[in-house]
Amino acid sequence: MSRPAVLAAAVLAVALASSACTPLTSYSGFQAIDNKPADMKVGQDSKSTLMEKLGSPSAVSTFDNNTWYYISQTTDRVAFYMPRVIKRDVVAIKFNPADEKVASVNTYTLKDGKVIAYNGRETPTRGREMTILEQLLGNVGRGGMLPQDDTAPGQRPGDRR
Repeated sequence: MSRPAVLAAAVLAVALASSACTPLTSYSGFQAIDNKPADMKVGQDSKSTLMEKLGSPSAVSTFDNNTWYYISQTTDRVAFYMPRVIKRDVVAIKFNPADEKVASVNTYTLKDGKVIAYNGRETPTRGREMTILEQLLGNVGRGGMLPQDDTAPGQRPGDRR
């Protein structure tokens, strides 16, 4: 092989290897097109104007229907690694229950989030664990697979009408 061909192959190999490490960015959740949820005016906008400007919320509060959440998140992933959250925005809009006007607009970012420690323990179940062979051959010889009496299709066993 000539020297320029080896050099071209090496440059091509380095380009392919470096392109495999390019992060893939994905956007999920609410994507603001014309108006942003944080730009809603307190006391002026109502639920109907908010639906016209932004559309339906990402989530509505479970205990209070007068709180709407618009949630968006940006993640990136490099090669085979787990995705990493780069940016998260949660805009909580509260409405006054009397006139359905915007009472407050709060914006929360990734820095405002808290890590929750889940309990990894499992609840034990009663009974014994069967092996695969016991599970496969458990009903052999019991005779429960075939009907015992002459019942017509659609009848229940023991139904004598």
